[in-house]
Amino acid sequence: MPSSLATRLRVLAGSAVLLSLPLAGGAEAADASESVHKSRHAAAGRLAPPVEGKTLVFGEEFDGPIEWGTKWTGDRTSAFSHVDHDPEFYNLDWLTKDAVTVHGGLARFTATPSAHTLENGKQAWDTGLITTEYTDRGFQVRAGDYIETRVQLPDGVGAWPSLWTWSVDHPEDAGNDEIDTFEYHPDGPYNLELTNHVKPDVDNYTNSDVVKPCEWITIGTYYGVDSVDWYVNGEKVFSDGLGVTGPEWESHVVMNMSVSDGTYHPAPTEPIDFWADYIRVYR
Repeated sequence: MPSSLATRLRVLAGSAVLLSLPLAGGAEAADASESVHKSRHAAAGRLAPPVEGKTLVFGEEFDGPIEWGTKWTGDRTSAFSHVDHDPEFYNLDWLTKDAVTVHGGLARFTATPSAHTLENGKQAWDTGLITTEYTDRGFQVRAGDYIETRVQLPDGVGAWPSLWTWSVDHPEDAGNDEIDTFEYHPDGPYNLELTNHVKPDVDNYTNSDVVKPCEWITIGTYYGVDSVDWYVNGEKVFSDGLGVTGPEWESHVVMNMSVSDGTYHPAPTEPIDFWADYIRVYR
């Protein structure tokens, strides 16, 4: 089911719902059925986190406009060498808040050719990122928290979506407190990259039944002191046995769709998008 057809097949509580959402945006996406999205959120809300004894402390359901400045920042991150772009890390990204929009309870991250040229001479692509860094609230996940998202894995060539953490507040910590709940590349269609950069370890979770382009999938991470654990659709799939740096560990939340520059994964030739249902943190 290619992105160019803009058809989203969504399976909710055992029933299939077909939504037509055009790639370039517009009224059809903005006016998607309210009743469909209410049923989707009701179904999602019934799913308790797989880590017991936790309560919701941060939630983004994408039910309204992005709260720029208060809850999210979208035009910069300290993870990027040039604040809003980062060609040294094998991507074509140029961050713009306009590339993250909300349609009927879903966030849409869209990448399109940019007017900017990167320092290496390549054409940049305008794309979307949201981070709790540089916001009024300044939310950070902590050791012992569980984070979860539900996303539709993209099929567009060059798409590089991820949910991860980042902080420059603790320079003594390795890896800038980065833990990747997931990274995904459509050219490795059945594989999720699950990575702890704090105490380096990585797992390539491969499962063609649940990890594949256009599939809706729930992915979560428990930031344990002794082990970081990853969950897919509520099932634990990897424990690194290493954990975070200690009970004081904390880091900002980042979700984005990076754009591969062709070095390790193919670069895009046409606009691409990535959809997210929610981001929730339990403590």
